[in-house]
Amino acid sequence: MAKAPGFAKAFVGRWRIVEMDVWDSDFLDLVEEAHLTFEGKSDGEIAFGALKGFLDVRYGTRDGSACAEF
Repeated sequence: MAKAPGFAKAFVGRWRIVEMDVWDSDFLDLVEEAHLTFEGKSDGEIAFGALKGFLDVRYGTRDGSACAEF
């Protein structure tokens, strides 16, 4: 099992999505609470409205700060 990079620790966990430009909060939480989840390896999850998907995540740095790209 691959070890998670140190800067991935900044993102590990479940992040609640509370606002989007296009949809209101009733739609965001239609099926479950809208969220992004980062596992700290290369996988994650996104859910909002009727969408639930899995993320292929790459952790790194940009301009000296940790970043997660998916």
